[in-house]
Amino acid sequence: MRVTPISPERLVALLAERIHRLPGPDDPDRRLRVAIDGAAAARPGELADALVEPLRLLGRPVQRVSAGDFLRPASVRFEYGKQDPDAFHDLWLDEGALLREVLDPLEPGADGRMLPTFWDPATDRSTRARYLELPPRGVLLLDGPFLLGRWLPFELTVHLTQSAAALARRTPADQHWTLPAHERYRTETDPAELADLTVRVDDPRHPALVEPD
Repeated sequence: MRVTPISPERLVALLAERIHRLPGPDDPDRRLRVAIDGAAAARPGELADALVEPLRLLGRPVQRVSAGDFLRPASVRFEYGKQDPDAFHDLWLDEGALLREVLDPLEPGADGRMLPTFWDPATDRSTRARYLELPPRGVLLLDGPFLLGRWLPFELTVHLTQSAAALARRTPADQHWTLPAHERYRTETDPAELADLTVRVDDPRHPALVEPD
């Protein structure tokens, strides 16, 4: 394994260019679904946000979505208690809603009508968001934890990895109950192996590309 330090600015530029080059010449109008996968401590949402403007400057319409807006109702998430790491790993994300309302409508030949949000965990109710249309050549940027290994369709996956010590250090104390879920994800799913690109972010201000030798 080769770990190469890279500046945050260069990382964003590299990712934007890679996303921009994704469609083949036979399908230049294809909509692209990009996952930025990582624990909250790895700040996947910040990286996804940083990609919006560079992609738009490349002529790409962009829609941001966060997995945290596609959670199951509290009755499902908290069936085994509010701090159950296995439920956090297995049950919190509403994969069906994410597929139905976001990912499937961006398949080739689909109409591109998608929901930017679905469920508000604070009110435990539907957000009642309006459907948006992502135009051809558009890019969906989805961030959140545990996105890989679930058979969700993406054109590009980026995994933000951290050592166990860095993850524990950067996770607030009241969220330490989630750490076993992230360790389970690392050992059972091996997202660093599944992702198209892995970035080490023990310190998100100093990322490093992780590449095979």
